[in-house]
Amino acid sequence: MINRGNSRLSPEFVLLGFLYQSPSHGYELHQRLLDQFGNIWHASQSQTYNILKRLEAQGYIRSTWVEQEKLPRRQQLYITASGSERFDAWLANPTRPSVHAIRVEFITRLYFTQQYFPKRTRELIQAQVEVVKASLAQLQQQLANLPDNQAFNRLSLELRVELLRSLTHWLDGCQRIFEGRIADGQSKNE
Repeated sequence: MINRGNSRLSPEFVLLGFLYQSPSHGYELHQRLLDQFGNIWHASQSQTYNILKRLEAQGYIRSTWVEQEKLPRRQQLYITASGSERFDAWLANPTRPSVHAIRVEFITRLYFTQQYFPKRTRELIQAQVEVVKASLAQLQQQLANLPDNQAFNRLSLELRVELLRSLTHWLDGCQRIFEGRIADGQSKNE
């Protein structure tokens, strides 16, 4: 049976990823989320603040108040050691094999891997290819074992098989793009 995992995706790792690089404040984090991931993640400013509050309550980030000259004080956010560990662990794991999860979560992982650990990009993509191919093999086996009188189940499985095949082609294209960048020296080194 295929593990479908958590169907609810949250941009919490985007926020942790930004804080992994440097401290920031909530409004700036929300603007970066919109600017750099606006076509991938959709979150209102209040949702962003709620996620930040939850991350702080869980101990993944901490905050301090910073005084500003002629402006109200501002809450500065920092990633904690446990937040960095959580982000690192998330970054190292492949995304579950669904079109939506790969479009949202994998692309986010790819972005941060390319930003912080560009030499790991090939490894990340290859691990994702393996997860998708394993799921594809499971679906193909289910399809082969499905009785002929199961027309609608067959249609559903055939669609899922085709979607996963398209993902493997897309991931091959990702690999070529990032191999070209590394070969051309466009990526920064770790």
